[in-house]
Amino acid sequence: MPKEMNSGAHECILLCWQCRDTCQDTLFNHNLARGGSHINADNIRIMTDCMEICQTAADFMRRNSHLSSVTCQACAEICEACADSCESMGKEHAAIQHCAEICRRCATSCREMSKMKQAA
Repeated sequence: MPKEMNSGAHECILLCWQCRDTCQDTLFNHNLARGGSHINADNIRIMTDCMEICQTAADFMRRNSHLSSVTCQACAEICEACADSCESMGKEHAAIQHCAEICRRCATSCREMSKMKQAA
């Protein structure tokens, strides 16, 4: 961790990458593999959006961009939407519910990081 990066930013970056990886794994190795109702265009779009914004937010924070509060806020909103979408597929699928949980944790962390960056 670079010395100018605080531990909150480092944790948020790790959560963003975990969320990105979990969404990707869930989408390709669970949803697409199962087929049927798991193949929903809106769900695929939001999971893909979530993967991309998590990577972008992590990259912005990593380089200490002055615009990272904007990407973190967007990341929080998209992660919440992805969690809602995953939860709507049913509670009986552990992989999908795990994805929703990671998305919510990432959203919370990004929301806090956005507030911290805006206050700075």
